[in-house]
Amino acid sequence: MTQETTNIQTGQPKTSVLQLAPILFGFFIMGFVDVVGIATNYVKKDFGLSDTLSNLLPMAVFLWFLIFSVPTGMLMNKIGRKRTVQLSMLVTGIGLLVPMISYTLPIVLSAFALLGIGNTLLQVALNPLLTNVVSKEKLTSSLTTGQFIKAVSSFLGPIIAAYAGTQFGNWQVLFPIFAGITVLSFLWLSATPLHEGGRKENTSTIAECFALLGDKRIFLYFAGILTLVGIDVGLNVSGPRLLMERTGMELEQAGYVASLYFVFKTTGTFLGAILLAKWSARRFYLISAIGAVAAMVLLLFAHNAALIYVGVALAGFACANIFSILFSFAMQRMPERSNEVSGLLIMGVSGGAIFPLLMGLASDAAAAQWGAIAVLLVCCAYHWWLAVKELK
Repeated sequence: MTQETTNIQTGQPKTSVLQLAPILFGFFIMGFVDVVGIATNYVKKDFGLSDTLSNLLPMAVFLWFLIFSVPTGMLMNKIGRKRTVQLSMLVTGIGLLVPMISYTLPIVLSAFALLGIGNTLLQVALNPLLTNVVSKEKLTSSLTTGQFIKAVSSFLGPIIAAYAGTQFGNWQVLFPIFAGITVLSFLWLSATPLHEGGRKENTSTIAECFALLGDKRIFLYFAGILTLVGIDVGLNVSGPRLLMERTGMELEQAGYVASLYFVFKTTGTFLGAILLAKWSARRFYLISAIGAVAAMVLLLFAHNAALIYVGVALAGFACANIFSILFSFAMQRMPERSNEVSGLLIMGVSGGAIFPLLMGLASDAAAAQWGAIAVLLVCCAYHWWLAVKELK
């Protein structure tokens, strides 16, 4: 029952629930990386850091997407998809246990660097691993399910941190909890037999990936991924700070706004899956970009908790489908170079390292969080501009 079977006529694997379940659960581990948003604020408070210094934490996580995305593809060809995913979970588990050794700033930076490396391995390898157990017809729905599971993990992180901080006086309790879940996921996947068919694929080099930036459209889509992930991570860092600055709310309560973002992003993903079946992706992209700009304008001027919550929720809802839209645009642009394009776009996740740092510099310079929100507004405005360009 647990061994993979294939359709004789199509050669595509039949979906086995016993094989699919541990792979989908891997998306829950993938969501752990989003805890960096709320963790940045706790670290800032614990060590009395400036916005600029505290925002080095997201850089410690997301910089590795730029460095390791393509090499991970090469590694995957040598050791296989399943082993690459297993390796990612080992690195992630170690990263989550490191803060238990000693809670100092260098240790925390090291822990999140390991978390970033593990997540890079996981994001590159887990999606292709799905193709070993599901047919082409079911791949899209399986990926959607995986993204939903990731979103659930993402919004649980701030809730666990806030609860641990309130009940136990130590937000770091979430680290051993996440580490334990990672170990269970590793053991589950290890006990599940998966057949990869011995198939080898050509893997692009870093030089080949960056050469694609010579195509203007590919460059614009890559910049779109950079700014989009910057919005994701940046808003999760600055959202709680905005509430604390403008309403006097404590971090333990303000941290829940990060969960709100992911709740509405999850809702937007499922609604988008329905609407994109009927609407033009380019028109949907424009509507999403306008909504994102409106959200940032609202956050720029909102001075009460209710409006800030509305702005964050609208941002999550508006940004929910932009990654998949840009990814599809890029694939359609160069279908014959899909491996290189895919690797390049995954490297764009490093925007989660770049933009939070710029936001920290801006908020320190302005001595207020409106500086950080202004950076996000520029990112959203870029998507509005690109969406208009796509329609033309």
